[in-house]
Amino acid sequence: MKIPLAWMQLTHEKIRLLIALAGISFADILMFMQFGFQDALFESAIIFHKKVKGDIFLVSPQSTALIAMDNFSKRRLHQVLGIEGVKAVYPIHLAFALWKNPENGSTRSIMTIGINPVENILELPGMQENLNRIKLEDYVLFDRLSRPEFGPIAELIERGNSVETEVVERRVKVGGLFAMGASFGADGNLVTSDLNYGRIFVERNPDLIEIGVIQVREGVDTNAILARIRKEFYIRDANNELISQDVLVLSREEFINFEKKYWQESTAIGFIFTLGAGMGFIVGMVIVYQILYTDVSDHLPEYATLKAMGYTDFYLLKIVFQEAIILALVGYLPGFALSNFLYFLTANATALPVFMDVSKASTVLILTFVMCVGSGAIAVRKLSAADPADIF
Repeated sequence: MKIPLAWMQLTHEKIRLLIALAGISFADILMFMQFGFQDALFESAIIFHKKVKGDIFLVSPQSTALIAMDNFSKRRLHQVLGIEGVKAVYPIHLAFALWKNPENGSTRSIMTIGINPVENILELPGMQENLNRIKLEDYVLFDRLSRPEFGPIAELIERGNSVETEVVERRVKVGGLFAMGASFGADGNLVTSDLNYGRIFVERNPDLIEIGVIQVREGVDTNAILARIRKEFYIRDANNELISQDVLVLSREEFINFEKKYWQESTAIGFIFTLGAGMGFIVGMVIVYQILYTDVSDHLPEYATLKAMGYTDFYLLKIVFQEAIILALVGYLPGFALSNFLYFLTANATALPVFMDVSKASTVLILTFVMCVGSGAIAVRKLSAADPADIF
């Protein structure tokens, strides 16, 4: 009896109802897109970190993110081998280089990763089967998920064509493909051997590396090894606290958070996306308030009649809140569907990991309920004007 009355009031003015649902859907789409872009930023930024097979990582204290890595001496990595419980260590070279599109000759910056090809330390699709290719001189592997501005490299390789181009004006051959994905910091990625890396970046000292990867033996406490390495490499300050000298020693989780922290705190991107989602929330709240306020105003005589018949203010308030809940549910569904479609288009256009998940879906649904119920709470103040004495 109660819900049908709220539904009948909403559907009495069908145009008004459609405008309200369109406004709620638009607000939901705004929030979905902002949350989607923000999650894509953080997820794409840490894909590399998640795919490196390591337990402990060494980086320079001057490094801030993958897009701004400083180097340190490879000697530090070799020192770790003397610690009991360490299984193996691997150096990673990392820098950005100019890639020449083999079709039109345009250049674009691409992240170049140099590894020792004897052991595959990157759990990326296509890496293991193509690892031997980069042992050959001037051979590189190309990320098939790189942006299209680098050229149709994946299509050419899959058709069996040979692809040769220039990286930092050095002639290289693409020996195979792997999949990692673009990020906000890197539009594309290359992987090659440490020797080929040295041939591309001739000015760089091969004894300096950007990332040190440490694997701990099975059954050994990683935290104990972590503490041992820090004791070895760190010094104590005036407060007797350990501080880094020329290298940071990070656990796997800290290595991932190291990158996240940069994008969350050192750039304005996180704030911008949060602000965008907040604006969508406010827009939706204003629209729902206007619809509910107008609906209550138009039906004040009917509300006054219900009061005269003995219905309480609480009953009338429930009708308005039921209208708000119905608007939230019905308006959310098209917003959710359209956002899924826009995520699909964005992911294809940008090669970023933009996708729907339970977290985003539930967050926006909760915000939609808060938006609509909050608007209803403001609009019900008009019910105080529904005085039976004005009718009789």
